[in-house]
Amino acid sequence: MAGKDDLVVLRPEGLYCAAGDFHIDPWRPVPRAVITHGHGDHARPGMGEYHCSTGSVPILRWRLGDVPLHAHAEGVPFALGRVQVSLHPAGHVLGSSQVRIDDGEQVWVASGDYKRQPDPTCTPFEVVPCDTFITEATFALPIYRWPDTRAVAAEIAAWRRECAQRGEAAVLLCYALGKAQRVLAELRAVDDQPAWLHGAIANGVAVYRQAGVPMLDTLTVAEQGRQPDAAGQLILAPPSAAGTPWLRRFGRHQLGFASGWMQLRGNRRRRNVDRGFVISDHADWPTLLQTITQTGAQRVIATHGNTDALIPYLRERGVAAEAFRTDFGGEE
Repeated sequence: MAGKDDLVVLRPEGLYCAAGDFHIDPWRPVPRAVITHGHGDHARPGMGEYHCSTGSVPILRWRLGDVPLHAHAEGVPFALGRVQVSLHPAGHVLGSSQVRIDDGEQVWVASGDYKRQPDPTCTPFEVVPCDTFITEATFALPIYRWPDTRAVAAEIAAWRRECAQRGEAAVLLCYALGKAQRVLAELRAVDDQPAWLHGAIANGVAVYRQAGVPMLDTLTVAEQGRQPDAAGQLILAPPSAAGTPWLRRFGRHQLGFASGWMQLRGNRRRRNVDRGFVISDHADWPTLLQTITQTGAQRVIATHGNTDALIPYLRERGVAAEAFRTDFGGEE
């Protein structure tokens, strides 16, 4: 339960730090927002001013335009009101950060979304010791345990070659910011054929390339004409492209999906995909627990996902745990 000394509380606009007079990833317009990363459920338009990591600037400029933006180097404290704030790598997507808040008596860390797996497109997660840790719980169930992403990338390349032998295109659905770029970065080591990109994904890939992230060579679908010979091509598209007329231009094709949700076969059936590739930009069950332990936090607040499984598990092990019901999404 919230106490009078809590550094972060839940307000209708989002997570609020009264001592610093700012919100973290607010979902309604507020005067001052500290943004953990550029996904649309965490970085929304309409704020008076935005604070973010230097690495997040290209994404926020792309997504939000010419907004009042204050960029901060990783790990370097800055003052907001009566607290010191610093931003630390979250390992989620390019520029993603955890927000450390220190009032001189206690330290809180709001992690945003994070993962612990290696990812060539972003800075690795940094464990930040704290008294209270605000964590996501997107995949907080014991069934979620991620395979090695490099091995999954090899599976994607092999799938493309199998499709080529059958005269089919390999259309891979993946989220346009973070997931698509990670897949392309991992594919550099296992394939040398350029991937074709849906326009929505091409925009994000261009942002990552401008930030210096090495990825597999790419071409846009728009460059290939209305009826391209797509057999044997790997085509990256957002999930919203599934079931649309856009897919018809490729003729015979298989449909794949790269997501943590593909861990469950039932999700593959519901998505109506031929292949599921387990790649997630969120922490799985073991690394959620590992991270909570490593922070040393005696209090944990879960913000979104499978909080109903995580909270009892932590309480049974002597950790004060509760949930904030937020408007953040999951891997979608």
